[in-house]
Amino acid sequence: MGHLFADITLSNPRKPELHSITIQALADTGALMLCIPDHVALQLDLQTESLREVTVADGRSMRVPYVGPLKVTFENRLCFVGALVMGDEVLLGAVPMEDMDLVLSPSRQTIMVNPESPNMPHARVK
Repeated sequence: MGHLFADITLSNPRKPELHSITIQALADTGALMLCIPDHVALQLDLQTESLREVTVADGRSMRVPYVGPLKVTFENRLCFVGALVMGDEVLLGAVPMEDMDLVLSPSRQTIMVNPESPNMPHARVK
C-alpha cells in the first residue's frame, strides 16, 4: 500500500476573519494526532497552548508546541482538534479521522467518508 493523501481544510475558529487553508494531508493511522508544519500554524495565527513531548520514528524524543483549536474539514465532515507543530507536511492522525468517521480505501488509494454513514459521522460509544 502506498501513501494515502486527503485534501483537508484547516481554519482557526477563534479568528473566523482569517482565510482557511486547503492543504494535502498524509493519512497516518499509526499516528494519533494532527501534525502541522510551523508555516501553517503561523498562517492561521494559532496559539500555543502547551508543549508536548513526542517520540519520533527514529526513537528521538523532543518537545513541540501544541496549538489549537483547529477546525478540520473533509468533504461533508468536520471536527475540532489540537495539533502538534512539527515536520514539513500535514499529517492526519487517527483521532481526527475517527472523529470525522473517515475510512481508508487502499484499493482506491483514497480516504473517504464512511459509506455506511454517508450523511453524518457515526461513533461507537458503548
